[in-house]
Amino acid sequence: MLNLIKPKRLSPGDTVAAVSLSWGGAGNPRLRWRYELAKKRLFEQFGLRLVEMENTLKGAKYLYEHPEKRAEDLLRAFADPEIKGVFSCIGGEESVRMLPYIDFEVIRSNPKIFLGYSDSTIAHLICLKAGVSSFYGPSLLAEFAENVKIFDYTADWFKKVLFDDAVIGDIPASASWTGERVEWTPENAEIMKQLLPNMGYEFLQGAGKVAGRLIGGCAEVLEMAKGTQLWPDSAGFDGAILFLETSEEMPPPNSLEYWLRNYATQGLLQKLGGIVFGKPYQETHYDAYKEKLLKVLREEHLERLPVVYNMSIGHNAPMCTLPYGALAEIDCSRGTFSILESGVI
Repeated sequence: MLNLIKPKRLSPGDTVAAVSLSWGGAGNPRLRWRYELAKKRLFEQFGLRLVEMENTLKGAKYLYEHPEKRAEDLLRAFADPEIKGVFSCIGGEESVRMLPYIDFEVIRSNPKIFLGYSDSTIAHLICLKAGVSSFYGPSLLAEFAENVKIFDYTADWFKKVLFDDAVIGDIPASASWTGERVEWTPENAEIMKQLLPNMGYEFLQGAGKVAGRLIGGCAEVLEMAKGTQLWPDSAGFDGAILFLETSEEMPPPNSLEYWLRNYATQGLLQKLGGIVFGKPYQETHYDAYKEKLLKVLREEHLERLPVVYNMSIGHNAPMCTLPYGALAEIDCSRGTFSILESGVI
């Protein structure tokens, strides 16, 4: 059972730190404009002052070669009492290399908001091990610097979850979605991505309602954490609602089956209260992922486990923000997904 410390909510006027914990592209000259746009929008739309840590903008090459500097930035951001939140610039593929340099006590003693997704799953697991709730949601270079404007659904749930200490409540699927890729150049900044109607949540199996605490992340990145000190104790999966999503790498369906098979072999699927699964990137493998998920559950005799598919999380545009460890509810009868408490205090 997860019992995590909730961080304090954000307020207009707060200072938040930008960190490059994986790919360091925010500091590359060709993308610096994108970072500055996110910084401007956070101030104008939410009243947040974004500051950089010492190494945030040193570029992809330097940060790839110095995972210890990425860890240093993360810990200094948590330790600084003037900083109220820590926002990931972007994901990547090897932030797990920070692990030898992490002091979990620094995070435990200075709980505050951490926000990001994709390879930031590693930072979420770091916060989890430290006993602090974190937030699976937008990044600076992608969502906050989205072409033309931040999508309303993304902005609304970011503000609701991180600025409001009331119960979060029902989170409906986004009414629209896009998988369109537009190259990140200043010339393309005013090209609005084409939004398509979203079909909403699919309730694949289960009945009635179930409540459990949220745990999960990007499926590929979770694989890098298995077997390390970051991998949650099996008790953390007791009655939990596991949220999973896949990246723009669009892993083959067989890989998803193998990963789920590992969860079952560890006895973790059998402990869960439910599963929520994000819309696959560009809806690639949409039906195949669904079939693999149901295949593994059927073969493990878990046909009654509630499963919600096509969630607006992770590598989705727009996306909602999920608080790690918060008590969530799947109601198969009503066809709803809800969070039954606040994410912040």
